[in-house]
Amino acid sequence: MTTRHYPSTIESGLSRRGFLGLGAGTAGAAFLTACGGLGPGNSGNTKTLKFWDMMWGLTGYTPVAKKLALGYKPASGRPKASYQYIPWANFVQTFTSAVASKTGPAVSSGASYQALQFLRQGAIAPADDLIAKLKKEDFLPGTIEAMRYEGQYFAVPWQMDMRVLYVRKSLLKKAGVAVPTDWDSFKAACVALRKQGHAGFGMQAGPSTSVGSQQVLTMMYNNGGGMFDKDGRPDCVTDRNIETLEFLRELVSIGAIEKRYVSYTDNNLLTDVKSGKAAMAFLAPGYETNLPTADQSDLVVTSPLSGPHGDKGAYASINNLMMYTNTPSQQDSEAFLTYYLDHMKVLWQKKAVTALPVRQSIVDLPEFQANPNMAKIAKEWQPVGRTHAALSPTPFPALNAVDGGQALANFTQQIIQGAGTPRSQLESLQKGLESLVK
Repeated sequence: MTTRHYPSTIESGLSRRGFLGLGAGTAGAAFLTACGGLGPGNSGNTKTLKFWDMMWGLTGYTPVAKKLALGYKPASGRPKASYQYIPWANFVQTFTSAVASKTGPAVSSGASYQALQFLRQGAIAPADDLIAKLKKEDFLPGTIEAMRYEGQYFAVPWQMDMRVLYVRKSLLKKAGVAVPTDWDSFKAACVALRKQGHAGFGMQAGPSTSVGSQQVLTMMYNNGGGMFDKDGRPDCVTDRNIETLEFLRELVSIGAIEKRYVSYTDNNLLTDVKSGKAAMAFLAPGYETNLPTADQSDLVVTSPLSGPHGDKGAYASINNLMMYTNTPSQQDSEAFLTYYLDHMKVLWQKKAVTALPVRQSIVDLPEFQANPNMAKIAKEWQPVGRTHAALSPTPFPALNAVDGGQALANFTQQIIQGAGTPRSQLESLQKGLESLVK
């Protein structure tokens, strides 16, 4: 589990690590035992509606989000909202114990698949009625649909994380290559950059981060591959996936992917991007804001690459707001969340968050469009984004353990170290996933 200490916007790749451990081990056993009696209206405190929120990266995020939540003015007779910031460090234990003891929130943000994990334990309230009232056409394609599991909506989307290709344009110009548009031109750029002493595929795959696996998944999705079939069953050893790993193996052989990345943290990669040691990398939206102001315009987002067969794709994570059955009332939770969704544009207007909003009305804001990188991500990358489920039309609870889990971590480190063959690497990932998806 990552330590989740985030400098500036780098957290984007870490903040949706799977809700690991929930439902297994000591903490999971306690949760399973204690939450069986949860139901609507069983809140331990009916005077306020508790909203728990994670730190979504920027140092200025929490004050803006807190002011937004506390600005809720409920109708007569409904409870006011309280705001509690929850650190990413040990957040699994925080939520598990709070829900088990019925002292948890009525509404919260959290890890991408957290709601799914709690849903199967009866602790998450369905969002069907709320979503029926929303202006669905204002949500970016696929974001609402990704909140549906076994015939019901389990949460409401509010922002997205992705892995998009950033390049230092001055370094490409110095190397005499154009911005890559497909795998061939990407490889050519990597070769030219290596001659200049720059890596062309910056990565971080240390034990405290899941960014490396997300960067690998971006390439797999860009070639029409993925980890699961359309029915949500592990399906790793495919021709497209083998082809992708063979390409990554080439990048390792030419030094575009450096073997030291196997222990890289977010700060290590940021240092390389700042110095130009890594001239290209698949990074989180808004990553340029981590650089000194003078260098930010040099770090630009490209258009999505075209894969060998014309496919386009990228890793995406749809972060959501979830309602719990332990609440003053379902109507109270929905009333607060309706307010929050209708007013959350302030988070982007105040530049408190750099993640991609899921509402077109926020994307259209002049404050958002003023950043050409973000505008390009919303227009070109979001439509080709895929979650861990990828080829499966809906997510499923097992993704909670897959996201940031050991199987993906081992897989990514094998690729960087050149251990085994592409087929054996995928076979190992297949076994790891099968142990999680039963």
